[in-house]
Amino acid sequence: MQLESQPKPGSEDSDLLAQIAAGDTRALEQLFDRYSGLLTALARRVLHDPSDAEEIVQEVFLQVWNQAGRYDRSRSSVSTWLVLITRSRAIDRLRSRQVKDRTLTALKQEKPSLHTSPEGGRNVLLDQRRSRLQTELAELPNEQREVLELAFFKGMTQSEISGSTGIPLGTVKTRTLLAMKKLRKALHGDIQDLL
Repeated sequence: MQLESQPKPGSEDSDLLAQIAAGDTRALEQLFDRYSGLLTALARRVLHDPSDAEEIVQEVFLQVWNQAGRYDRSRSSVSTWLVLITRSRAIDRLRSRQVKDRTLTALKQEKPSLHTSPEGGRNVLLDQRRSRLQTELAELPNEQREVLELAFFKGMTQSEISGSTGIPLGTVKTRTLLAMKKLRKALHGDIQDLL
């Protein structure tokens, strides 16, 4: 991925999308800074879960990175486009959660005697997924792996990561976004199994 020239402070949102489509990570950082708060609040309102809301916002900006060239300014403003993507992803996550809950409830009521050791199989799967995740983390570039480890294993926020490492906040956000994109691609089958 190559860096383009730094976006001007007053760049219009649609100009930022054009720069993102050309591979400009700084434009993505600027768009993230402009809208992540609004989108996180929207996702939290739908999901009632801060960590799910943050994941949704990361997914939204990953989609922006991958599909910025498809944005059509004649159909909506950038902010409306981002809100619609966020709302759609949040509702999908909520529905998926509800389906899982209903399925688990139905299984427990239907055949409780078949599950002699419910933790045994689950523990084996968790160990396999943990091992797979560690393998994929080791494949990430050091700077991307560092921000993910600080966030997920030490529980640090992106602002705390920026403060403790001296890395600019926008860079932390971009590294997190790119690392999550690589992990999602590498672990696609494992993620599908969880849904």
